[in-house]
Amino acid sequence: MTQPPAPPTPTRPTTGRRPAAVLIGFMGAGKSTVGRMLADRLGVDFIDTDIELVRRTGRSIPEIFESDGLEGFRTIEANVVTDVLDNHGGVVSLGGGAVTTAGIREALADQRVVYLRVSPDRGYDRVSGTDRPLLGTDDPAARYAELLAERTPVYEAVCTFDVDADPDPDAVADAVVVQLARELM
Repeated sequence: MTQPPAPPTPTRPTTGRRPAAVLIGFMGAGKSTVGRMLADRLGVDFIDTDIELVRRTGRSIPEIFESDGLEGFRTIEANVVTDVLDNHGGVVSLGGGAVTTAGIREALADQRVVYLRVSPDRGYDRVSGTDRPLLGTDDPAARYAELLAERTPVYEAVCTFDVDADPDPDAVADAVVVQLARELM
């Protein structure tokens, strides 16, 4: 009697858990705030990969940018994000630029990815006055709009669905719950 072939070994070890939802979007979209609310509504845990990255490295994001550069930061971020996607069953919020890394886009292929779509004015209002390394120019509002325009096609390409993130976070979290319910039908 011939044995059936063994199943392929996964390229990354996993717990078999899958996040309930993965939130993506540009800085100021409300991924962390909406993520906490969404996790509460769904009765699951929440993890923000930016906070997890800081916890694991013991350094702030600006410190990592300063010492390791953008490429070094993206490498660290990719390791944290893929580990979280493989091992967290709740709601996950990714950093605004995480989807610019090919390995992260590949890891998102089988996830329920929610793109929180924010307008340039609303998003910039939410982040102005904060320490955002990528906005460190003479005209941070213009740089914000430029980066948002560059990344929008990537967000759209990897998402399962998008939600308008300009309203208050409660309304956004409610809209995500409705869309998730539609996805599961």
